[in-house]
Amino acid sequence: MELKIKRLNPEAKLPSYGHPGDAGLDLYSAVECVLGPGSVFAVPTGIKMAIPRGYVGLVWDKSGISLKSVHRLAGVVDAGYRGEVQVVMINLGREPFEIKAGMKIAQMLIQPVISMSIIETDELDDTSRGEGGFGSTGVF
Repeated sequence: MELKIKRLNPEAKLPSYGHPGDAGLDLYSAVECVLGPGSVFAVPTGIKMAIPRGYVGLVWDKSGISLKSVHRLAGVVDAGYRGEVQVVMINLGREPFEIKAGMKIAQMLIQPVISMSIIETDELDDTSRGEGGFGSTGVF
């Protein structure tokens, strides 16, 4: 399967797999910026992509950046989207975090999508969990 990428500037890095067999494609920043504590910023990647119909790009954290309390927020790139891919990032730490152009900022998994038919109903089937929500299975 192919993933078509269009660079918006010649310096933009194309997504790439770090190792053969990796699930996520590394996404790279196209800009230099500093995320102050509590700051949210949509980091441009300098690329557009054509995700094939029937698939979605799911954007996830890079673990090394997460350990520094910087995370991505939004994370869905639909197959029909043809704008610049940006990674919305937040700094939950106490120190500024410097992002450099060409730096790995997130990873994208391309996965199949199953479209569901929506059916409104007055009744749902019973399950062993029922309405048990947050913490309903205990801590241990």
